[in-house]
Amino acid sequence: MVKIPVKILIVDDEKDFVEMFSLRLSKQGEMVSSAYSGQRALDLLETTKIDVVILDIRMPGMDGIETLKKIKAKHPLVEVILLTGHGSTETAVEGMKEGAFDYLMKPADFDDISEKLANAWKRKEEQEERIRKAEARLLLRRSGNI
Repeated sequence: MVKIPVKILIVDDEKDFVEMFSLRLSKQGEMVSSAYSGQRALDLLETTKIDVVILDIRMPGMDGIETLKKIKAKHPLVEVILLTGHGSTETAVEGMKEGAFDYLMKPADFDDISEKLANAWKRKEEQEERIRKAEARLLLRRSGNI
């Protein structure tokens, strides 16, 4: 069975974390992009097809929650997994209310991240399939075949 690579965007101001994490995901066959700020992430989303964003909550400038809100406003089908440090679980819950798929505490276990990524990608694929089916039904109705 051929594995379809997930298109992942990692957003964190900690460059060492982003580089190490990107390398591990790439070795698993994923297509990984990276950004070191919320604004750069938003710019990348305008030019690159992304399935799942892994987004740090605490970043200088535009924080993760503000970035999440802007991602969901322009790209509602992109799933977002938040990364949070100890003591900011409340912020992660706020992020889920704003549309994040889930959150992980730093330092996150790679297996946990992989599992959440797979689930987020599956949810995105299922949503896109429902939209395609609804659009097909709409076209059939318009053509008078229903």
